[in-house]
Amino acid sequence: MAEPDAPRPTLIEYPCDFPIKIMGARTDGFTRAILETVLRHAPDLDPAALETRASGKGNYLSITCTFRARSQQQVDALYRELSAHPLVKVVL
Repeated sequence: MAEPDAPRPTLIEYPCDFPIKIMGARTDGFTRAILETVLRHAPDLDPAALETRASGKGNYLSITCTFRARSQQQVDALYRELSAHPLVKVVL
């Protein structure tokens, strides 16, 4: 059995450009909250690189950002923080 903190095998070679999609209710402050969270893990992200799209009825918003991932640990930490955010419904 592998140790909990042992690196997992991955097919991704780092560093690489890594897209991540975050979806949540379309509320004031959602985009800002997501940007602040992503910048904590990827400070070199260009905020202009965020792509937003509203759902068909306009109730939800998806944000796609592509950042320069340096390691699997960085990606995992970002996923964990985004998934725990109260405004976020789904992280892909």
